Amino acid sequence: MQDNLVIVESPSKAKTIEKFLGKDYIVKSSFGHIRDLVKKGIGVAIDNNYEPTYEVASDKKKIVQELSSLAKKSKNVWLASDEDREGEAIAWHLTQVLDLPVDKTRRIVFHEITPQAIHEAIEHPRTVNMDIVNAQQARRILDRLVGFELSPLLWKKVKPALSAGRVQSVTVRLIVEREREIMAFHSTEYYRVTAQFYRPDDPEKILFRAEAAHRFANRADAEAFLSRCNGADFTVTRNEEKPATKSPAPPFTTSTLQQEAGRKLGMSVSQTMNIAQKLYEQGLITYMRTDSVNLSSQAITAAKQEIIKLFGEKYAHPRNYKTKTKGAQEAHEAIRPSYINRQEIEGTPAEKKLYELIWKRTLASQMAPAEIDKTLVTIEANGVEEPFNVTGETVRFDGFMHLYSESTDDDATDNEVAVLPRLRKGDAVTAESITATQRFTQSPSRYTEALLVKRLEELGIGRPSTYAPTISTIINRGYVVKQNKEGVKRDYVQITLKKGKMTEKSLSERVGKENGRLAPTDIGMLVNDYLEKQFSDILDYNFTANVEKEFDEIAEGRKPWTGMIDQFYKGFHSSVEKALESQPTRTGQARELGVDPKTGHRVFARIGRYGPMVEMEGDEGGKGRSASLKKGQLVASITLEEALELLSLPRSVGMIDGKEAIIGIGKYGPYVRYDGKFTSLGRRDDPYTISLERVAELIEEGKKARSSNAPIKTFDEEPELQIKNGRFGAYIAFKGKNYKLPKGVEPEKLSLEECRKIIAESKK
Repeated sequence: MQDNLVIVESPSKAKTIEKFLGKDYIVKSSFGHIRDLVKKGIGVAIDNNYEPTYEVASDKKKIVQELSSLAKKSKNVWLASDEDREGEAIAWHLTQVLDLPVDKTRRIVFHEITPQAIHEAIEHPRTVNMDIVNAQQARRILDRLVGFELSPLLWKKVKPALSAGRVQSVTVRLIVEREREIMAFHSTEYYRVTAQFYRPDDPEKILFRAEAAHRFANRADAEAFLSRCNGADFTVTRNEEKPATKSPAPPFTTSTLQQEAGRKLGMSVSQTMNIAQKLYEQGLITYMRTDSVNLSSQAITAAKQEIIKLFGEKYAHPRNYKTKTKGAQEAHEAIRPSYINRQEIEGTPAEKKLYELIWKRTLASQMAPAEIDKTLVTIEANGVEEPFNVTGETVRFDGFMHLYSESTDDDATDNEVAVLPRLRKGDAVTAESITATQRFTQSPSRYTEALLVKRLEELGIGRPSTYAPTISTIINRGYVVKQNKEGVKRDYVQITLKKGKMTEKSLSERVGKENGRLAPTDIGMLVNDYLEKQFSDILDYNFTANVEKEFDEIAEGRKPWTGMIDQFYKGFHSSVEKALESQPTRTGQARELGVDPKTGHRVFARIGRYGPMVEMEGDEGGKGRSASLKKGQLVASITLEEALELLSLPRSVGMIDGKEAIIGIGKYGPYVRYDGKFTSLGRRDDPYTISLERVAELIEEGKKARSSNAPIKTFDEEPELQIKNGRFGAYIAFKGKNYKLPKGVEPEKLSLEECRKIIAESKK
C-alpha cells in the first residue's frame, strides 16, 4: 500500500507537482471533468427538487478505473484540482465516483505551482467546500434547463438544428445591437483645421502644430475661416504648465490579460487562456482564472528587489491594489510570474511572449509613477473668433513607462502630443500654413474579443472561467463570425492657406479596415430577435448579471441553490409554453429590397433552406432567380444594388475563338463554362468583375491541366483499366477504384497482366 495519492486536473500539472513532493506521493491526473449531466434527456429531475443525474464520460471510464484502483491502495487521497468553482466541482465528483467520504477527504488548493506553495497546501488541507460546488451545480443545471427548453423551441419556430444558451444568447445580443448601431449610422462630413506655427524671432523656425478649437460642418465654413486667418496676427494668449503623474496599471486579472494579449499580441481569448494554462501547469505563473488584482507580500518584496537590481532605487514604488470588479469571485492573487526574478523562460514563441507580458505588467505595477509636465497653449488673432489650441507633454521622469505602458482600445490617431518650443503669454507667432482637412464621422466599431470581454465584465455577465468558452461557443454555433476586412478607398479634400494663397489637394485613404472583429450572421440576428421578443427578461443584461450575483451568494453559503433554480425556472418555463402556443416567427418572411429596373420584378432577401439568399420574382408562371449572399453580407443590410449584382450570374463575359464564355457559381464555387467544359476561377478572381483576358488565361490553364491528366497508358483489351498520373505519382485506375504502384515500377512499361497482378495483390 502506498502512502499518498494526489489527483490533479492535467497531466502536465501532475508531472510538475510530482517533482516537488517526492517518492511518498503518486500524482495522477483526472484529465479535467470526469462526469457531467447525462447526455440523454434533460438530466435534471424537475419534480424532485432539481436533482441532477450524472454519468461518467465514455472517454473517462478507464481513467476512473485507474484512479479508483489507486485510491483503494492509498492511505491518503489528496484532491488538488484547480482553486475555482469548476475545480471544486471536479473534487466533489471525484469523491462521488471514487467512493471517498466528502467530510474526511483532504482537499488542497494553491494559486501557484511552486515547492513552497505545494508544501504549504499539504500542511493546511481542508475538505470539499459544498457551497462552492453547489454554485457550480446551479450554473450547470440552470444552463441545461435553458438549453433543453429553448433549443427545441428554436427548431420549431426559427430553424432546425439551432441551440441557445443563457450567457451565450446575451453575448450575441451585444454583438447584434452593435451591428444595428452600425447599420443605422449615417456618416456626415466635417472639416478639421490645423496650423503649423513658429516664433518669428526663432532663428531655427521650429514648427509646432495646433488645432482649431472648432470643427466646421462644411467646406464653405472651413474656407471662410481660412479667409479670416489670411493675414491675421496670431498671439499666444495662454500658456499653462501643469505637473502631472501617471500611475501604472494593476497586475493582470483574467479579463485584463485577455484584453491586453489581444491588443498587444493579437491573441484570441481562447488562445490566451490555453497558453496561460500551460504556463501555470509548468509552474511559471500563478493561477490564470482570477478577478483579483492583489499581490502577496512576498511577491511585492520580490518585485521591489528586482526593480532595484534592474533600474535603481528611484524606480521602485511598492503598492497593493484593491479589487473593484463587481462580484469578484476569487479572493486570491492577480496573475503574476511564480518567480519574479525570472525574466525569460523556455517554451514556444507564444508562451515566451505571454510570459514576458505578464512579467512586465507585474513589475511595472510596483514601479514609480511617471512624472510629466503638461503644457496647454492657446493662440488667438484679432478678427478670428475660433482660437487654436495645442497640448505639449514633457516626461520629467519615466517611472514605470521605462518598462511597460498599457495599450488602449482607442483606434484614433488624431490626439497627437506636440513638441513645443519655448513660448510665453503675449508672444507673437506666425502661421507657416493652415490646413482644413475633410473628415467624416465614424460609425461605432465592431467588438474585438478583448473589447467584448471588457463589456461583459462591465455588465457583470459571466466570470473569468466563462469568457473564453462563451465566445468560442457563439462562433462555433455560427451566430457570430470573426472577420477581417480590407476596407474601401475614400477620397477627401485638403485646402491649405499658405503665404496668402489657398490651394486644394485631392487625396484618398482606406477606411473601414477590420482585423479580428466580431459580426453577427443572419441566423445569429434572427435567433437574437426571436429570443428578445419572446424572452426579453433572459436577454436582459441586468437580469443576467443578477443571476451571477445569486451564484456568488450560493458560493458564500447565503442562498440555497435549489430555491434559486426554482425561482428562475418557473417563470422561464411559463414563457416557453406561451412561446410554443404563439404563431411561427418570421423565418420564412422575406425583406423586400426593391424592383429590378430592367425587368420590373421585385427583389427579396431572406434566409432559405441553404442559408441567406436573394431572389427575384419570375414572369407570371415562370421561375424566378436566386443567389446566395457573399461572406460578410447580411439579409438585414444588403442593398438592392448588391442583390442585383449577386443575381447577375450566370453572365457572359464575351466570345473567345467564336465561342461564348459564361461565368457562374456552382456547388464548388465560381467557374467559367466554355466549349462544354468547366474551369474553376482562382481564389482571388471575382466572378462579378473578372475580365475577358483573365477568363482566356484560365481556360488555357484548364486545357493544360486536362491534357496533363490524360492516361499514361491504356489497354484495348481492358478499356476500363488505365495507368494515370496523380498528385502522388502514377497509379492504376480500374472500375472506380485506384491502386498504388509498387516502388521502382516504370508505369509506361507495365503490361496488362502485371497491372492485374498489382490489383489482385492490393485487394489481398
